[in-house]
Amino acid sequence: NVVYLGLYDDETGQLANWFVPAAHPFESWGDVRSLDGTASIVQPLIAPLYNGLTEIELLQAFVDRPELKPYDAVRATWKAQGKAGDFESAWETWLSNGVVPQTQAAFASVVLRADAVAQMAAAAKPAPAGLELNFITDYKVFDGRWGQNAWLQETPDPITKVVWDNVALMSEATAARLGVKKYDSLSRLYELVTLTVDGRSVEAPVLIQPGCADDTVTVQIGYGRQIVELYFEADVPRVVGFDAGKVRTASAPWFRTGVQLTPTGRTYMVATTQTQSTAAGRPVALMQTLEEFEHDPEAVEHRRPMGKLKGKANPTVQKPLDYSLQQYKWAMSVDMSRCTGCSACVVACQAENNIPVVGKEQVANGRTMQWMRMDRYYSGPNANPEVVNQPMLCQHCEAAPCEYVCPVNATVHSDEGLNDMVYNRCIGTRYCSNNCPYKVRHFNYLHWTAERSQVERMIYNPDVTIRARGVMEKCTYCVQRIERARIVSRLENRTIREAELQTACQQACPADAIVFGSLNDPNSRVSKLHADQRRFDVLHQLNTRPRTAYLTKIKNPNPELA
Repeated sequence: NVVYLGLYDDETGQLANWFVPAAHPFESWGDVRSLDGTASIVQPLIAPLYNGLTEIELLQAFVDRPELKPYDAVRATWKAQGKAGDFESAWETWLSNGVVPQTQAAFASVVLRADAVAQMAAAAKPAPAGLELNFITDYKVFDGRWGQNAWLQETPDPITKVVWDNVALMSEATAARLGVKKYDSLSRLYELVTLTVDGRSVEAPVLIQPGCADDTVTVQIGYGRQIVELYFEADVPRVVGFDAGKVRTASAPWFRTGVQLTPTGRTYMVATTQTQSTAAGRPVALMQTLEEFEHDPEAVEHRRPMGKLKGKANPTVQKPLDYSLQQYKWAMSVDMSRCTGCSACVVACQAENNIPVVGKEQVANGRTMQWMRMDRYYSGPNANPEVVNQPMLCQHCEAAPCEYVCPVNATVHSDEGLNDMVYNRCIGTRYCSNNCPYKVRHFNYLHWTAERSQVERMIYNPDVTIRARGVMEKCTYCVQRIERARIVSRLENRTIREAELQTACQQACPADAIVFGSLNDPNSRVSKLHADQRRFDVLHQLNTRPRTAYLTKIKNPNPELA
């Protein structure tokens, strides 16, 4: 008998004898440990919606203790530890703080054995000639465990920009040698090939990718799963991607030689969110070596201050606004030297601002809805390119091109520098999107949220409006968080502290690349970063005077490793 405790009626559930619906972690009591061993008590946020069972409840049924509730089981476990004199007081403290103190593991002392490493390197045999197949975990769904998460499925891969699929990656030289056709990325059609290993085969679309090693094919595991589409189309199961596990074995789980690749002559539609892979010589995402920057900072030519540029005053059709009488002057800074392109900011923005998921077909039509995108640009030769990532969101321009053309005043400038959207005024002319040089406005072609049940609507942030069909939307610098912080500060008769206000993208960034705050505070981090020598404005020559500034990416390569 196979008993399966799961959140989804997936392939495993369909093959099991007993399928037990699991309670979501937000509905469960339990305990966990972090990587350093620190223990934490897991507390439910809501009561179970569908009477799902936790792991504790299922396991207790097998040890003849089904009457013990998860809350009581967790308390009993920690009470038996006997570490605290007054357990009740300690228990309440643990729940309040979120962690159990002094539970981390001792640090291990490790020593590198250079002789053993040298012996292993000497014993390694060179790979035989022929095509090598590499298996990697996916950046978004990992080994498939997050395949049911529509936010992650629609998040573009940081490198390939593919959504709702996995692909076989290879270099341009290898594709030419194997007779794989290179299709125009604008058509979204890619060559479908058959990968064969030891008599087992799988079909996969090929994406010719700069930087791939020759004579290798790289595929992502975790796809080929049947999932339920969580967007406007019918909530029906469908298979997403191809199952690389069909040609993967336990004896060679990550690298495999002796692979046969055969073009099928057919094509497959792959949805990507970026079709232009280079900046084409335009100063969009600035990148310099440390030596180049110290000799001639490229960013100086792309600054916002209204001084002189090449001997001429910058033209303007709008008088610079005076924010000296305002309490706040909101702005953002993005340090491209810190950004790794992980796209955590993209997902955080989607969760915070109730941004809908639209599905593969609509993404292929260019109807992505994420307010943030992670642009990726290559430079140099395709065989060994350099890469720069650039988070792109509404720039909140001082001279915003979108504001001039709106016939109903739906996009307006706030007295604190925000480029606001008044959804109730919008009539869907899309003039603002046509006039936006950064292409960061998104139009609701369909009513993506119309068919949601009451339970599904519980995922939405109640502080953010749900947009309907025919309405334009974009980044708001998380204005709902600004207003929440404003209410608290007014009640306490003070200004908003920098540390208490973060946008969703800033909060989620693991590299601290995004900084938000008020330029009216000269001591704020964002003010100092806007005055940094590396600071530049994207498309500065258009004189839109964006409130979002970027810091040039600085490279400092080691010549001995080049």
